[in-house]
Amino acid sequence: MPVNWRIEVEWEALQSAPAEEQACFGAIGISVNNLWLTEGHDYLANRLRAKPYLSGYHLAEWFAWNWWRLRWEPRALSREWGQTHCMSSIGQGYIWPNITIFSDGERTTLVSAPTAERAEIPFRYISGYAAVLPAGQFEAGLDEFFSQILHRLEAQGVSGTNFHSIFESLEEERSSPQLSTRRKFEALLGEDPDEADPIILTQLLADAEEASADSIQEVAATRAQTGATPALKDLIALAQMKGFDASSRDAVRLRDHAGLTPSESVPAWLLGARAARALRDQERLNGHPISDIELAALAGTTPNALVPAQDRLADFSFMVDSQKETSRLILRSKWHEGRRFELARLLGDRLLAPRSNRLFPATRAYTYRQKMQRAFAAELLSPFDEVETILQGDYSSEGQRDAAEHFDVSPLMIRTLLVNHHRIPSEELSDDFDAVSTVA
Repeated sequence: MPVNWRIEVEWEALQSAPAEEQACFGAIGISVNNLWLTEGHDYLANRLRAKPYLSGYHLAEWFAWNWWRLRWEPRALSREWGQTHCMSSIGQGYIWPNITIFSDGERTTLVSAPTAERAEIPFRYISGYAAVLPAGQFEAGLDEFFSQILHRLEAQGVSGTNFHSIFESLEEERSSPQLSTRRKFEALLGEDPDEADPIILTQLLADAEEASADSIQEVAATRAQTGATPALKDLIALAQMKGFDASSRDAVRLRDHAGLTPSESVPAWLLGARAARALRDQERLNGHPISDIELAALAGTTPNALVPAQDRLADFSFMVDSQKETSRLILRSKWHEGRRFELARLLGDRLLAPRSNRLFPATRAYTYRQKMQRAFAAELLSPFDEVETILQGDYSSEGQRDAAEHFDVSPLMIRTLLVNHHRIPSEELSDDFDAVSTVA
């Protein structure tokens, strides 16, 4: 389904405000596929209104300043993250919609939620909707809105504003490959432009030259969960001292990659599931559970890697190529089921990641690559068709545990599969909006 999102403005008069605010005041609505995320109850007029009265200038200023983080920073739980990604934080005396925006790198999610009814607040938003759209469409919609605001300011004789300054900087950054890379890393770290620790940023940029930007960007995105950004040399050293041997020469390879290229038009979970089904078909695994010996052989390592560990060695699992066709891997989980899941994720990452990668991280971040890994591992270890056969319509907790024991996976993995395939409500698992969105 083609996604059609836009910010619509109907200009209105405003008194006693700065010139730029007067120029860009109006009824402003945000819609996706003709569904209004800004719809609410106007108590003063006693009517529903799709476009509340807001400041287009302040909205454009907020979008331009936060552009890099809205475009690249995945979902996180910190308060500071919410202030950057939720429109209700804009302030300036307006009643802003409770719309949260975030990205996995390929696709952008907009989530609207109703606001509380309060006697002193004349407008209450009522929309509760989650929409996922290709990130390119999100960019195009913002560009159209920025253009509208710039033309309005020019028509009203307003120039030299803070928005003009921010927008000019943004245009320069987006047109420069070097600046774009720097801003993307900052966003993945959860930092505003020029606010990241210069030592960490320099380290990441240098590591990207050595191990590919794709993989090091995944490391940067882990900071929201771990608070750390390990250097490539430290990951290599840890793998050499504590890791397990893995051979890309012995690991399985997909003979056919048709339809398995990451794309903003394909949800990450769907791509990962496709790849897992392709591998199962290729290796004639049918719907049977995969043993530790089989899983280790597919990944080119030893079953010893799946033995439960006493200590957690790292904040995330990873595989790193040290020499041609020679690798070492570290698994984060201490538990057997968790280690199986992580090894399956690393297997999927090697199969689907760009060939230039020599580092394959499996983290807790909500980037497209990580979501793709999780879906691959879930479908590989517990193929959905077989899960359905076992459950026979019984999606209770007990049924999920039975399926989990059969495939030697965690009950959470079974729940994830059931949500992704719309067998249980998404409210039971709020892990991945992309999997349950009404817009795909």
